[in-house]
Amino acid sequence: MVATNNVIRLLKARHIPFEVFELPPQKLGALETARRLGVPPQRVFKTIVVVREGGGKPILAVIPGTRAVDLKALAAFLGEKKLRVPTQREAEQLTGLQAGGISALALLQRGFQVVVDESALDEETFHVSGGQRGLNLRLPVRAFLDLTRARTAQISRPLAEGETAEFGEDDL
Repeated sequence: MVATNNVIRLLKARHIPFEVFELPPQKLGALETARRLGVPPQRVFKTIVVVREGGGKPILAVIPGTRAVDLKALAAFLGEKKLRVPTQREAEQLTGLQAGGISALALLQRGFQVVVDESALDEETFHVSGGQRGLNLRLPVRAFLDLTRARTAQISRPLAEGETAEFGEDDL
């Protein structure tokens, strides 16, 4: 049975083409998701919650699963002094979604600023979370950008050896 949630209903209502991929409901990283789906890992994007040190609404950084968010580049792009990646618990509290299911598509009405790594522009479609664990969607990059009102910039860097860079140090 194909899952249905508010994200899927929204995409259908907006006539945005998409494909649903169901995965086990545990938290899977983007690289494991790519492996299970048999797609190139750079086409599976993860959503990283980023908070402003001075307060204000968090940012959703959407980056390839093969990379880490570059906080200095993101801060420079947004004109912020300092940003940080919250702990998993903080990210879940800020979004109301479980880690592994955090999605800009599920948070459209919550006022989050969305910045997508510009490498997404090299792809026609990409994979993103469908707003819950175990639900992955493939949809056109342009449709995602338009729907989320995202801006694009170079906001990622290569992962260091053994790094996952999904949450703050308190969760490691």
